[in-house]
Amino acid sequence: MERILLIDDDVELCEILRDYFTVEEFRIDSAHDGVLGLERARSGEYALVILDLLLPAMRGLDVLRRLRTGSTIPVLILTARGEDVDRIVGLELGADDYLPKPFNSRELLARVRAILRRARSNGETSAPIHVGDVTVDPSVRTALLDNEPIDLTMAEFGLLEALVRAAGQVVSRDHLAEHVLGRKLASYDRSIDVHISNLRKKLNDRGGNRQRIRAVRGEGYVFVRVESEPH
Repeated sequence: MERILLIDDDVELCEILRDYFTVEEFRIDSAHDGVLGLERARSGEYALVILDLLLPAMRGLDVLRRLRTGSTIPVLILTARGEDVDRIVGLELGADDYLPKPFNSRELLARVRAILRRARSNGETSAPIHVGDVTVDPSVRTALLDNEPIDLTMAEFGLLEALVRAAGQVVSRDHLAEHVLGRKLASYDRSIDVHISNLRKKLNDRGGNRQRIRAVRGEGYVFVRVESEPH
């Protein structure tokens, strides 16, 4: 059984999801406050974290922020329906996906399976991909910019891999969502755009204003080859 950590102060919900996921051959452990949840999330014992943003002791966004300083474990955040700001901030801080409350357990299971499926695919044997000054190695889930490692979340790595594989060609937001999130985008869903924004910032940290990912209005995104500059 793959182990999942659920950080949520709703004890009844945790029990319901534990029973439901057990039938589906997952093991769910629970933490009911942010401090304990962060400690357990850092333990290295879990394949994925489901994180509610409304927590006692430490807010969910603070848990996520601290977790991302040293961990790339996949995180799915739970937000109150209509709380678009929290949703966007969560994605900006490195969450892989989100689900608004109240939710259907089957939908949560589908999201979890999609994220874990993508995480497993990162370990498949595949040759490194070189495009300009960027190298992506899917077999060990590493990305290099001008031969220096880039610290990416699972979602950001998935986006970069999909874009460099199609370098020079426009890749639609819908295709990226199905490839990275394992689902179709709903109306007004800006998840892919937030992940792309995060990825752009990381690519530009050491590369000045050289724009490697460009938006094509009404179509999607394209990865542009940028050659390494001489040292």
